[in-house]
This record gives sequence, structure tokens and C-alpha cells, in this order.
Amino acid sequence: MPVKVSVVIPVYNPGAYIEDCIASLRRQSLPPDEFEAIFVDDGSTDDTPARLDAVAAEVENIKVIHQEASGWSGKPRNVGIAASEGEFVMFVDNDDYLGDEALERMYDYAVANGADVVVGKMAGKGRGVPVELFRRNHPRATVDNAPLIDSLTPHKMFRRAFLDRIGLRFPEGRRRLEDHVFVTEAYLRADNVSVLSDYVCYYHLKRDDASNAGFQRFDPVGYFANLREALDVVEKYTEPGKTRDRLFRRWLRNEMVERMRGKRLLSAPEDYRQELFDEIRSVVVERFGPGVAAGLQPTQQVVAALIADGRLDDLVAFAEWEVSVTPTAVPDGVEWDGGVLRIGLSAELASGGTPMTFPARGSKEPLAGPPASVREAVDWVGAHSVAGFGRATVEVLLTERTSSAQFFQPVEFTRETVPADGDDRVRLVLRGTTTVDPATAADGGPLEAGLYDVFVRVKLGGWTKQSRLGPVALKGRTAADAGVAGGRVVLPYWTAKQGTLALDVDTAGKRLELGRLTPGEVAVSGDRVEVPVPFHVPGDTPVLLKLTGGSGTSPRQVPGTLRPKGSAALLEAVLPLGDLGETPWQVALSPAPDAPEPRFHPLPFALRVKDGRVQVTAVRPPRPGVGQRLVRRARPLARKVLARIRARRK
Repeated sequence: MPVKVSVVIPVYNPGAYIEDCIASLRRQSLPPDEFEAIFVDDGSTDDTPARLDAVAAEVENIKVIHQEASGWSGKPRNVGIAASEGEFVMFVDNDDYLGDEALERMYDYAVANGADVVVGKMAGKGRGVPVELFRRNHPRATVDNAPLIDSLTPHKMFRRAFLDRIGLRFPEGRRRLEDHVFVTEAYLRADNVSVLSDYVCYYHLKRDDASNAGFQRFDPVGYFANLREALDVVEKYTEPGKTRDRLFRRWLRNEMVERMRGKRLLSAPEDYRQELFDEIRSVVVERFGPGVAAGLQPTQQVVAALIADGRLDDLVAFAEWEVSVTPTAVPDGVEWDGGVLRIGLSAELASGGTPMTFPARGSKEPLAGPPASVREAVDWVGAHSVAGFGRATVEVLLTERTSSAQFFQPVEFTRETVPADGDDRVRLVLRGTTTVDPATAADGGPLEAGLYDVFVRVKLGGWTKQSRLGPVALKGRTAADAGVAGGRVVLPYWTAKQGTLALDVDTAGKRLELGRLTPGEVAVSGDRVEVPVPFHVPGDTPVLLKLTGGSGTSPRQVPGTLRPKGSAALLEAVLPLGDLGETPWQVALSPAPDAPEPRFHPLPFALRVKDGRVQVTAVRPPRPGVGQRLVRRARPLARKVLARIRARRK
């Protein structure tokens, strides 16, 4: 069968971090005879070459190419392209990994839309990824109708015939931003680019040892020389005007302005800070006209103007003010309503730990030139923020804790201008309610099992500030009863360390508080049993009971129903009395038996049939044995030891 996708992975000393990459390739839903994985080992000096050879000997569709070290990722990627046999080529870094259905979904999406390039949704674990680009699917995306330019990493799928037709390959050698040059030209010359946003295709990781190439300190002279090459591509394939200015704005914003503001600037050593500033200013003065900076957000415009004016000291002072601006998000009720979770909140910006105030009257006056002082810059940003109050927004995202996958949730909100202490000053408070439907909360699909933190994003005055929802004083407590909805058991709770809101999906045990039931609450009438349980259900919900007897007996599974009763639910089931006998049967409940991995939760009582009647007796939950307690205590130490071993291997 023809190869649909060739996955090219440049490799250099990844150590244990390559294991997740290998495992994700072996889990792909695309059949093994329809894709190949080509690892190009660029002169690794650790145990990786032998590890890859062993995998290739075991797995038919995994190939390994060994070459001398070339210094960067460009050459191994090009070698992989040359060796590929697939209709499409997908680039993956050796310390990242793919979603299990990524190749199949991206290939099918490419074929359906005639795409030369497919950009799959990314999740960043410890590192940033584009968020706005992946709000929805874009079957026919361009640099004009979608923020494609925000995603310039190579982790995409490219039609091999397209790469050959335009002769596109990665710049080689020890250099930076080779992916910017490659991807930018692909965007500008492709017949069609498709963005797949309803499935997390790519997991972009920051290593625990922070040794990813993109996190290393770089030589500013060489870096910005390479950046100019990406700007050259834009100039070659666009005409002067709005499109070119908008594309240039991406590099001005991300690679220059953001390095010269906030914590990023303040954390840089002074000598390195000066080197960066000098090189950034040379590019700004040399390559960018006034239309590039004019489209930035107000705070970014100030930074760009100070860069162009050569005022590093004022940039530092402005950064010190900016880092004092933080979002606050206060919860205002968490409750279930007909199978969906409604979360109330109030959000605003704070400065120096107190609510941020603005002048009562705004202004849209453009920044005519560099501000005369930092105070003038702050006042100008404040006036523009007030003028944009009507565009301020609040958004809610669920972030899965293990994978860092993010999912936007619908929010209804109002903007409230509140008088502040002092003359002619106001606050802007955003009050809203977000609705989480477990059946559709993950880009239209159900939430997978895991822990999800609730984040709130405030957009105001050119800032996009994000924080967790909370904190509250009820650390470690549940925020509402568990809900059985969308085939999932979802428990809202306040985290133990911070007191911020999180959702436990299909993993909760003790937090469900089923152990607090008493035999006196269990009602038995003939063969029918009724038990009140602390769950919210939107209506009659099928569940499953598992009855476990002593040795020599087989477990019995009994269908049941959860029915709404007041603020909780009533568990009802018909017992097979003739099958039970006088053996005590411990009872466990699966509230969501149709989940991908249904779980049974033990109930603190046992049932026994004697003289034709059902008796209910209390059962104490088993205490962990000595071995289990030792294992629990050893886990944190084992994680630390493993981290040290990995660090030494590097």
C-alpha cells in the first residue's frame, strides 16, 4: 500500500525524552503500512543511536539514518525529506510527541481540502503555543484570514509534491530560525493551508532540564541575521502594504518587542540585555516602516517606540510597571444545571496587588512618536484602555494538567465600570458565567479522563492576561457535588495548594464522598434497593453495580438507575436475590459505565440475603498495608532520583 505520511524526526542526544515520541508513533491510528517514521540521527553521542537501531529492528515502518553532526535541525530534516516515500511529510522533534490519531486526522483533512500544508492543533507543556489560531477549524486558511503567521514551528504536515515543485528545503548549518524561513515560504506559496483545531495533534514539550534548543541563550548578532532572512522571504512574496506590514508585525512583536518588555527583559543580565537591545534596534530601524508598529497593542507600541528611540533605561522602567499588572478572577458560584456546570466569576486587572484604576475619560489619540517619559507612556496606555472598554473580554479555558491541552468554554459576560477612590478614576470589572458541558467541552467532544484547571483570560488595553480561577479559602474541598453527565463523572473542587478551581473527570475516588454513606440510609423493599448518593444527574441515568462475594464466588453485575432527588440523586436497582444466597456481597458503583474506562467505586456497605430478606451491614474501607504506605512515601524520592539521572545523561 502506498505510504500516506512520512514522519521525519531529527535527533540529537534526546536521552529518555525520545521514548514518548517513539511510543506516540507506535500508537498511531493510521495503519503501520500507511506511514513511515524516519529518525535522522545527527551525530548523537548518548545511547540514542543504539536505542533507535533496536526499535527499527523491531518495528517495520521505523527507519533510522545516521550522519555526522551538522550543528542544527535543518540538514537532518532535509535528509529525511530525501529519504521519504510518503505523499505527505510530517516534522516532529525528538522530545515532542503526537496525539494518537494525529496522522490519520491530518492526512484525511489534507485530502478533503486539497491542502499543501496542514497545521494541527498544538498543546504546550511548559512552553507557549498559538491559542487564537486554534479556536476553530480553518479548511482554507491564508495569512490574511487566519493568524497563520503565529505558528512558524515546523511541526506540520506538508505535501511532498508541493515541497518538490517549489524546491523548498530547510536552510542548513548551525543557525537559528531555519523553520521560520521554511514555514513562511510554505504559507505564502501553498495553494491551500488547512488548520485542524478540533483535535490535539502535537504536544510541544519543555524539557525538565530546559535543554531544548529554543531555550538556550543565543548570540544576538547571528540570531537577528537569521531573522532578516525570514523577512527577506516576506518581501520576496508580498507587495508593500497592509499584508506585508501585518506579517512583519509578527517578528517585531514576538522576537523583538516581547524580549524588551516585562519579566523577560528584567530577567536578562544587563550585558546581555544591552546586546539584545542593540541588535533589535538595528533591525527595527533598518526594516520596519511606521505601519508595522501601528498595528500593535498599546503597550507594545510604547515598547517599539522606545526601542526605535534608543531608550533602554526607559524600557526597563516601563517593564517594571508592566510586571505589576496582573489579572484577578474571583469565583461567584459553582453549580450544576441540567447536566452542565455553570461557573460564575468576576475578573479585572490589578496593579501592585490592588484593583487597577483608569482615567474616567479615554482617548484614541495615536502614539505620534516616542513618549517623552515613562509616566507619559503609562498615561497614554491608560487612556487607550478606557477607550477600549467596550472591546474588553473575558474568556475561560480548561487546561488538562498532564497534556496541557486547552479548550475554550462559552462565556456570557457584562462590563461594569466602577467608580474608584480618587478623582476621575474608574475600574473595569467583567462579570460572567461560563457553561461547561462535559459531553462537548473538548472542542465539541467529551472531556477525557484527567484533571482540568480552570483558567480565566482578561483582554483589556492591549493586554491578554491569564490566571487560574480563585483562590478561595476552601482549599482541598469540593466546589459542588460530582455530576454524572455526558458519560463522565465530573467533580468540581478547590485545589489543595492554591485553592483554585479544577475539575476531576473520571479519576476521583475519596473526593466523591461515597464513603460517608451509612447502612441506615440504604432502603430495601423486597428485591429493590434505594441509596441516596451525592451526585447531580440531569435525568434518569443508567449505572452499574458490581457485587463481589467471598472466595469461590463470581462477581455479579446489576444494572441500576440514578434519579434526580432534590439536590442529589437516588440510586435504584433490582437485586437478583436468587443468585446471592447468604454470602455477604460488597457493593461498588460505576456511575458512568459507558465511559472508555469505566470505574467502580466501593460503597461502604454489604448486602446479604437471609431468610429471603436483604440485610445491610457496614463495611470499613481497607487501610493500606505497610508495603503500600512505603511505596507512596518512596514515589517523590524516586521522581527526584530519575530527574537527576536524566540531567546527568545530558
